[in-house]
Amino acid sequence: MTAASAKRKTTPAVRIRRRVPLPVQRVGEATATIVTFDGLDQPDHVALVFGDPGSADVPWVRVHSSCITGDVFGSMRCDCGQQLDQAIAQFESEGGVLLYLMQEGRGIGLAAKIDAYALQDAGMDTFQANRYLGHRADARDYASAAQMLRALGIGRIRLLTGNPAKVAQLAEHGIEVAEHRPIRVEPNAQNARYLAVKEARFSELMRALDAQR
Repeated sequence: MTAASAKRKTTPAVRIRRRVPLPVQRVGEATATIVTFDGLDQPDHVALVFGDPGSADVPWVRVHSSCITGDVFGSMRCDCGQQLDQAIAQFESEGGVLLYLMQEGRGIGLAAKIDAYALQDAGMDTFQANRYLGHRADARDYASAAQMLRALGIGRIRLLTGNPAKVAQLAEHGIEVAEHRPIRVEPNAQNARYLAVKEARFSELMRALDAQR
């Protein structure tokens, strides 16, 4: 057993529950397959599969945490909806897998996220606001993403992310991240500070991750 495998966390078995064709018209037009799972800690996590990931040596994957305000309502306070659009646009043309995780507000829930918005309007940044409310700065967990990928028969991926926690946690759960690439979104007047704070934090975490290797 290697040191890496010794450190790897064990994940319980997860099974595909249902696969259903899903015509989508968010960016362009495509027919994806929406996949649900049995055995996850949150039963409403879903995968949206474009094309045949098994035909690619290393498929592109986006692990996307739900953001009702950005994904559904088009909020300009964050970049979530734009990141989702860019990922879907790429997958429509190249194939890939979108894992949509129900982890609103970095895992604190929608109502608490709106509380955090009020604190941000009073001067806190997004991570400070979460901590002030008694939550972790980022409470998301990506074990479910690894379980979903394994259920889909995928063990090696290219990841659309700038978040080092996703890379590290997927690796801990046995998913090899062969490449990772951030999705770049142009800031606007409403989210410029938010994006700058997020970029600084993710850069700090990436340096810490590199130092452990």
